Amino acid sequence: MSAAGDVARAYLGSFASADPDAIVAHVTDDFVNEHTAALGSGCTGRAEYRRRLPGFLAAFPGLAYEVTDVIADEARVAVSYRMTASPAEGDVSIRGVMVIEVRAGLVAHRTDYWDALTYLRQTSQSDPG
Repeated sequence: MSAAGDVARAYLGSFASADPDAIVAHVTDDFVNEHTAALGSGCTGRAEYRRRLPGFLAAFPGLAYEVTDVIADEARVAVSYRMTASPAEGDVSIRGVMVIEVRAGLVAHRTDYWDALTYLRQTSQSDPG
């Protein structure tokens, strides 16, 4: 496993702690959090990410990422995962991929690809279309 792969695994593992400080300890000051899913909401900066994390974690009790595959080089990592949580709307289990850029041992940029329609279906919400 590359050092970047280890950083990505540790970052995703930190979500199970439900501790915003433990999570942001893995990101750079200029961290970019990018989502491709229609229901996702990105942000820029460690401080803004930290500000948003308590609400995100509260909305997804029991949040955990199970890493299913890692492809890494020196600074970029593609992580295939299964995210599980128990939001008020019902339990979810969603597959996705994060592309993570690592700089100086921290996550500098993540682009998260996941299926919002699967989330809506699992939580018995209406399809957006």
